[in-house]
Amino acid sequence: MNVPRAAVTLIAGLSSALIAYSACYVRGDTAGVLRYLRERGDVRDLAASGAGPAEVEAARQHLAALAAQIADPDFALRTLPLALLVGLLVAWLVWQAFGSRASRAGYSDVQERMVLRLAYRKGGQFTFEDLNASSPLTDEQARAALRRLLDAGRLTREGDTFRLVR
Repeated sequence: MNVPRAAVTLIAGLSSALIAYSACYVRGDTAGVLRYLRERGDVRDLAASGAGPAEVEAARQHLAALAAQIADPDFALRTLPLALLVGLLVAWLVWQAFGSRASRAGYSDVQERMVLRLAYRKGGQFTFEDLNASSPLTDEQARAALRRLLDAGRLTREGDTFRLVR
């Protein structure tokens, strides 16, 4: 199993489920959440400014009433399966996105792509000497890449010249 792929999938699925749950918890009222955070900062500033205990307690009670107005834990609990379904869907999409390239048939390696790039630059035909002169591949790597491309039918050989099959 691919550990990075599984880790990214797990993180994406769990985080999206948590985001969906939190959106249900506040019934989608993000403006209310921001208003609560702003007023919570005001209560902290009021307490730090040295206001009287009665005034600070009244501000805290107002803040608690605002929190009760915004949050709905019962609704969030009822929609927990929906949040988990959203997380599962996102996890599946991430799993597919990270696996689609690796499972694609005919995906060539870096050395083969270097040879093909040289072939395109040279107009579709090149020699082994051209490949040695213009690529960082060793002779052994170049021969192996050429052999794989010839076996796959992407190149043909005509004497010393390799020709790109279109």
